[in-house]
Amino acid sequence: MAVSRRRFVTSVLAGSALATASTTELLNTVAGPAHAASPPGDVVGKVTVGYQGWFSAPGDGAPIGGWWHWSRDRFQPPSPANTTIVSWPDMREYTRSYPTAYPNLGNGQPATLFSSYDQQTVDTHFRWMQEYGCDTAALQRFNPMGDEGPTRDAMAQKVRSAAERYNRKFYIMYDVTDWLSFQSEIKTDWTTKMAAHTASSAYARQNGKPVVCIWGFGFSEPSRPFTPGPCLEVINWFKAQGCYVIGGVPTWWRQGIEDSRPGFLDVYHAFHAISPWMVYRARTVEELDSYYNNVNVGDMADCAARGIDYLPCVMPGDLAGGHRKHGDFYWRHIYNMVRLGSQGLYVSMFDEYNEGNQIAKTSETQATTPAGANIRALDEDGVACSADYYLRITADGGRMLKGQLGLTAVRPTPPILGTPPPTGGDLAAGRSTAASSQGSGFPSGNAVDSNVGSYWESANGAFPQWWQVDLGANHQVNKLVVRLPAGWGARTQTITVQGSVDGSSFSTIAAASAFTFDPATGNTVTRTLTTTTARHVRLSIAGNTGWPAGQLAKVEVYAGSTVPDNPPTAPSGLTVTGKTSTSVSLSWTASTDDTGVTGYQVRQGANVVATVTGTTATVSGLSPSTAYTFTVTARDAAGNTSGASSAVTVTTDAAANADLARGRSTSESSHVQSYGSGNVVDGDANSYWESNNNAFPQWVQVDLGSSRTVGRVVLKLPPSSAWGSRTQTLAVQGSTDGGSFGTLVGSAGRTFDPASGNQVTLTFTAAQTRYVRITVTGNTGWPAGQLSTLEVYAS
Repeated sequence: MAVSRRRFVTSVLAGSALATASTTELLNTVAGPAHAASPPGDVVGKVTVGYQGWFSAPGDGAPIGGWWHWSRDRFQPPSPANTTIVSWPDMREYTRSYPTAYPNLGNGQPATLFSSYDQQTVDTHFRWMQEYGCDTAALQRFNPMGDEGPTRDAMAQKVRSAAERYNRKFYIMYDVTDWLSFQSEIKTDWTTKMAAHTASSAYARQNGKPVVCIWGFGFSEPSRPFTPGPCLEVINWFKAQGCYVIGGVPTWWRQGIEDSRPGFLDVYHAFHAISPWMVYRARTVEELDSYYNNVNVGDMADCAARGIDYLPCVMPGDLAGGHRKHGDFYWRHIYNMVRLGSQGLYVSMFDEYNEGNQIAKTSETQATTPAGANIRALDEDGVACSADYYLRITADGGRMLKGQLGLTAVRPTPPILGTPPPTGGDLAAGRSTAASSQGSGFPSGNAVDSNVGSYWESANGAFPQWWQVDLGANHQVNKLVVRLPAGWGARTQTITVQGSVDGSSFSTIAAASAFTFDPATGNTVTRTLTTTTARHVRLSIAGNTGWPAGQLAKVEVYAGSTVPDNPPTAPSGLTVTGKTSTSVSLSWTASTDDTGVTGYQVRQGANVVATVTGTTATVSGLSPSTAYTFTVTARDAAGNTSGASSAVTVTTDAAANADLARGRSTSESSHVQSYGSGNVVDGDANSYWESNNNAFPQWVQVDLGSSRTVGRVVLKLPPSSAWGSRTQTLAVQGSTDGGSFGTLVGSAGRTFDPASGNQVTLTFTAAQTRYVRITVTGNTGWPAGQLSTLEVYAS
């Protein structure tokens, strides 16, 4: 599974959807009396947090193996070049951690990560949920039929154990992204595995029913190519099992526009509760208010009129994108949904360090973040925040939801507890550092830690040497304090002070001069500097009278005020300039920025798949005949990241004569029992489609995703000898639009014989076709159309 299935950014504010409907108009679209909401339970009246639990590391015992969800290539350790990480976890409370290939933290300690497969990790997370008022956890469950299935099965048991231990509730939240055979498999998974967890005292119940959520029906992305019928059938099946069924639905579910496919309203209204997705839809408080007025109010009215519980998604904001505004964004989102009268809140997400929208404890400063990795800490906008800050906001938001705290638009949660650091303090403390060299045991990070007795020392006998610090953002640097350990003898070092806004081009702030360190005055040198805008401050050392190396125990940097710096504009004009079966080439129009754009990141969902300095990139290592969606973001010299460009979706070329139908979307004239059309493209020779009996003609078809050159089809029945020989009268038809079909192979009897593999191959003049339909008008072996496999080839 890909790391991100939910990062599908639709238009915000500027799009036509928000501009065309007023709040009054939205309210007037809802007819009929309102029904009372469900009484308080384990989701109504409660705070639910989305829980991924999907991180793994070598040596943790997880069946999937490797760095699951920490790395793009899970068989290599995470590093700046092989990562899915956009936020770094606060690691202080984990008893077991795993070394990565990231640089050391800014404080010089190794960069390590946790594994969700360790029970202690899950226990720690559920203890936090207990301490900070997170009532219920929605355990994310993606298609469990592949290689990650055994690990996800084990995680369900670990979550159950932790929930029971810490008196929290949990439920299963299925995500159907890329799960093309979900209609039958989700039922099997529930009845044979997940339903057993409902026996736990910790399993969430609402209205006396075990809770299940299905996320992904109706989304317009290619990874969820479902039609309404199978989705509605699955919802009703779960309801027939006695479950309370929540729908994780598109933002624009009610209108059937933007991120929602049209024609799904009956599907959405079949849920007991609706939770519209909001991650990456809004980036500012103003945008949240616009969604409140133009979307949420109408959604709430629609749900109330139909007795559906409204459980909206709230989010802390993308830390990597700079959206959080030190908690103001998250509080506004919670406030809006509470004043709306929502029945409960769904927080996305608890532990999503891949997309930067986690509320779990996070690195506070660059001192506990890998040095030079461009990962933002919680103080990214200059406001110091404790690691648990967003958990504390969640706790206060939950109290407001439950009426234990008065409704207030003013955030009541302080960013830190205790005495805040002084305004205009040392900008270098705990920040990321680098050096031209360092002696064993004397790393560059020693010069920004709190211990004046530790120090950086360069290689000996090899001047000049340099040491530098990344302040995290541009500042108007105007003072420097440099210290050596108090007990050292007097010495003089010749130092030039330099500054840079991008870390590569440095200018001189103060020319080379003698820094005299005297134990009588605390071995401290203070210099007033010409005020200079800089993010990176470098001390270049040309000599030292006390030791043949550069030596610094503490470097403090002070400034008058932070230089305002805006993120770059989003790249525009993203287009596909070429593709093969394994690669896609892209180009776009450059962004603009007040401090200068330094590079671009090409993203597939949350994954950064290419980093370039120009406006073109080629993404390789892709799979043939597969749809991919890409966006591009820009980064500037201050480390700011732009919003994402508009997305482009492209399907890679087929491999040489590959099956074009495998895993594609299908439809049919009819089917019986569990023998749906999806069985003909699932790769399982023993599953099959069977139409209604005694009702010819019948048909089954596959959507290839785009018009392709087609010249051959292979039709199969299960190879078992139990399937005796039979002749089906059938024709092959093709269409480019799904409406008007032409004949590719005329109707004739085709014999399926188990002695020859129960297989029929039909070749024909190659044609451009997107939809391939097999129409059956007779069958000597059974009074219905039957196929286990439909393969489509170019030749």
